Amino acid sequence: MASHWLNTPAPVTLTQLRGRVVVLHAFQMLCPGCVSGGLPQAVEIQRTFDPRTVAVLGLHSVFEHHEAMTTAALRAFVQEYRLTFPIAIDQPSETQPLPLTMQSYHMQGTPTLVLIDRRGRLRGHYFGAVADLIVGAEIGRLLTEPSPALPS
Repeated sequence: MASHWLNTPAPVTLTQLRGRVVVLHAFQMLCPGCVSGGLPQAVEIQRTFDPRTVAVLGLHSVFEHHEAMTTAALRAFVQEYRLTFPIAIDQPSETQPLPLTMQSYHMQGTPTLVLIDRRGRLRGHYFGAVADLIVGAEIGRLLTEPSPALPS
């Protein structure tokens, strides 16, 4: 439920990523835990794992400081921090303070890390900082599971 995407020519869907482990990092650019922990972790995951087996996605979910977190500001942030993975801009809700994707995944805030297995099933959900070793072990475990048969 993204309103816009950065670092990709077209929107990315989980269906397109079937067969890969998906690492989704939800963040806000004014979130200290995101800048110091979550985003560097996402960059390291992208650097470490083969993109044919692990896909890293960012989700910019704004639920505070709306005036400061514009798309233009996010573009500058993404360039400054050299983020190259696709980043979805979460669509605001008309009735709730949390944006739509945050609501769908029952996120409590940022940073949030979501792990989705090769079959497209939610397998991990972490709010706040999570140790690199834990994340790496979880990704490794998911990679040992059989990949689903994909349509030709």
